[in-house]
Amino acid sequence: MKLDPFYLIVDSAAWIQRLVPLGVKLVQLRIKDQGDASLRREIQAAKAVCERHGCQLILNDYWRLAIEKDCDFVHLGQEDLAEADLKAIRRAGLKLGLSTHDDAELETALEAEPDYVALGPIYPTILKAMKWAPQGLDRIAVWKRRVGGLPLVAIGGLTVDRIAGVFDQGAESAAVVTDITRNAHPEARALEWLAATAPWR
Repeated sequence: MKLDPFYLIVDSAAWIQRLVPLGVKLVQLRIKDQGDASLRREIQAAKAVCERHGCQLILNDYWRLAIEKDCDFVHLGQEDLAEADLKAIRRAGLKLGLSTHDDAELETALEAEPDYVALGPIYPTILKAMKWAPQGLDRIAVWKRRVGGLPLVAIGGLTVDRIAGVFDQGAESAAVVTDITRNAHPEARALEWLAATAPWR
């Protein structure tokens, strides 16, 4: 399986409506602290946009809703992985992505036979408080040797200027949140990301 090298992560269908039509082909919807009805509306709206523009939709955390709404992927953190029904996810035909931050988490992730593994944070990130120090570029190469043929996603503090270093170390995809969503011109920044990742597409 090949992932698009530009992996956008946003927290609302509104962001997907703004950015996916620009040419984004891989987007994660990561929503925290919303009620069930609101979540369903967000997922449905996001899915409609993604279907119109040939973009794969990854839903973070909510694996039951990912099955119900027929998303392309579900992405789980380690705590969510422990509680998820992986057989149900597979039966539904969803692909599975897993977060990893250290050796133990990587071992746990590989035992679950995911479709891709994410490593982070590569650089310091302002998205959320992290108990892990920045991994650095060298760790990407180590992780890539360990995951073998699985696609490896780098995440955390990535900017357009840092893309080449991430791919040179073996990552197949670069995930981004705040470099776009907190940019003064998000659409223009997304276009920069699309252009900068084009050589790896």
